[in-house]
Amino acid sequence: TRNPASGASHADVAILLIDARHGIKTQTRRHAAILDLVGVKRVILVVNKMDLVDWSESTFRKIEADFETFSWRFGFWEATVIPTAAVSGDNVARHSEHMPWYTGPTLLEHLESLPSRVTEPTGPFRFPVQTVLRDSRNDFRGLAGTVSGGSVRVGETVVDALSKRSAKVLRIATMDGDIEQASQGQAVAIQLDTDIDVARGSVLSKADMRPAVARVLETRMVWLSEAAFDPRGSYLLRTATDLTPVSNLKIRALLDLETLESHEADACSTNDIAIGDIALGRPAAVDTFAEAPETGSFMLVDAITGASIAGGVIVAAKTEAAAADEHTFVLTRAMLERGLNSDLADRPQTEAEFRRRANEVALILRSAGINVEIESPPDYSI
Repeated sequence: TRNPASGASHADVAILLIDARHGIKTQTRRHAAILDLVGVKRVILVVNKMDLVDWSESTFRKIEADFETFSWRFGFWEATVIPTAAVSGDNVARHSEHMPWYTGPTLLEHLESLPSRVTEPTGPFRFPVQTVLRDSRNDFRGLAGTVSGGSVRVGETVVDALSKRSAKVLRIATMDGDIEQASQGQAVAIQLDTDIDVARGSVLSKADMRPAVARVLETRMVWLSEAAFDPRGSYLLRTATDLTPVSNLKIRALLDLETLESHEADACSTNDIAIGDIALGRPAAVDTFAEAPETGSFMLVDAITGASIAGGVIVAAKTEAAAADEHTFVLTRAMLERGLNSDLADRPQTEAEFRRRANEVALILRSAGINVEIESPPDYSI
């Protein structure tokens, strides 16, 4: 399950390969559900080894009907079924003489007919900051990263979702020189006209289309770990460039791969597709997957080992924090200002470093099994 889950997250089209002798199995349904979860819209079901069922049209039609019965439940734009015998190349690169009853395209013909990856910028502008580049000799401070959605031009105003502070784009630098506009997929360094002191994990957007600054996420995820869900486990949420401590993870339902209906559950294990709520230890800038896939998807990792636990998408984001229980430790700003951050003045220019240190403390506490939340920062947009 790990391979299709990671590969499908970057795919435009997916080929589901099955054995004509065995038809659609539970694993086929699971893979189809994963494709739907990560947003793959074009799927090809390749019914292979038709030579081992005597090129039977009836066998193929039954599999085709079974696939159509369950695939309509997903959000696929296109679902095509092709009978093949890969060992002899039948209906792979050339039309089969053994299956005259099939009049559709070969696999390669169909692949070549599909539209190429969309190159036009789509969705709202999102720029997850990976690192900060500095050149004191040329008075340069650039925010480096890859534009994950939309586009931005020199002179436009951008906003840091977490601090709500804004600045104008002064320069967009690349390895090949400066450019006037950066679009989805381009790796650039953005220099702002005002130092708003953002750091790795921040997300820049435009003022009229900001990501949510969320504390609770409604999610769909595929459980990748060989260890079952442990409500006392220590998990971290990894988004585009941010790493946030998870204060609570609650499983609400599992997808039944036979009926493709969800049913209530409070636990999950390897390969399960679950619906759950994730409460974060501090606010994080995120989107729903439907609006912005790159900033609307996540990985859950083990806070101690760093192992991948689950991968998923954000269905809804809530800005209010979940109610803290008696076992949750709240890391307040006053507590940090008295000790670890006593050398940082309370002003917007030091907020990124304040947040970074608070996050490190929370990660350490969470890795020790302590539920922790970080008090929200002041609103510098006023």
